[in-house]
Amino acid sequence: SIYKKRRALIQASAALTGITAFPASAAILGDKGQLNVKPGPYTTSETQTPYEDATSYNNFYEFGTGKRDPASYAQGFQTDPWFVNVSGEADITGRFALEDILKPHALEERIYRLRCVEAWSMVIPWVGFSLGDLLKRFRPHSKAKYVAFETLHDPKQMPGQRSPVLEWPYVEGLRIDEAMHPLSILAVGMYGKVLPNQNGAPLRLVVPWKYGFK
Repeated sequence: SIYKKRRALIQASAALTGITAFPASAAILGDKGQLNVKPGPYTTSETQTPYEDATSYNNFYEFGTGKRDPASYAQGFQTDPWFVNVSGEADITGRFALEDILKPHALEERIYRLRCVEAWSMVIPWVGFSLGDLLKRFRPHSKAKYVAFETLHDPKQMPGQRSPVLEWPYVEGLRIDEAMHPLSILAVGMYGKVLPNQNGAPLRLVVPWKYGFK
């Protein structure tokens, strides 16, 4: 499959294997779910998708293959504490608490339109920060060509991982130039609020020109 070929390519290539997630405090993200956000440079005049729609129609196979499954099965998912493992071709690697990942970065709003090959689209105001700015902190080596992202593997909390629909944990990747692109962000919120579990809390990748990165 295309998925397996892409995974093999990432594994065989020199990579900064970053962003392996492990179950950060909601307190650092905002008070009562609200975030302190500055306007970002990327927006659109299109009508935003209602919050209720964007948080109830999701692709998140770790919680099921149905579009309504994540909202149903992710509510008890524990995201505090949360850690990120960074490994591979970089000067700085290790295990980092989410607080330390976020600390230097000002949160900004990015309004992106996401289009899917399944014939739906959404206009969502994400809250996050530049993926490229984060990667620069780890000082990737010149021979690092890709950034691989690996999800948490916890079938007890993620019932979809009990199914062989995908090879778990799920791994995807970006070329370094894609990861450093100013439109690539790591989101911690949407609509001015902390991300709901079904939308990828506490930290998710958003790459608006990639069909599969939603």
